[in-house]
Amino acid sequence: MISRKVVTGQREMLAQIYLKKGALVPMHSHESEQITYVLQGALKFLIGGEEITVREGEVLHIPSWVEHQAEALDDTFELDLFSPIRQDWLDGTDTYFHRKS
Repeated sequence: MISRKVVTGQREMLAQIYLKKGALVPMHSHESEQITYVLQGALKFLIGGEEITVREGEVLHIPSWVEHQAEALDDTFELDLFSPIRQDWLDGTDTYFHRKS
């Protein structure tokens, strides 16, 4: 299970995301740069072929158009900052996010 709440400004978007242990965000890429800050739990990312684990209190940067996926190693609460705004999240065309893995 993955749930999210989103707030947007003119040029950036902040998403509050909860991932249940074992939840998987499938491989994808997007125009937006992404900064992920894990508040609680841990995420295992695969970014450009490299595995990176981000734990509570740690921050990760993902450049534009770099393929990545994430798996929740624990129940995880995190913040994602995107610039520019993720229009696919606003209009519901982020089909990768809703796929069952």
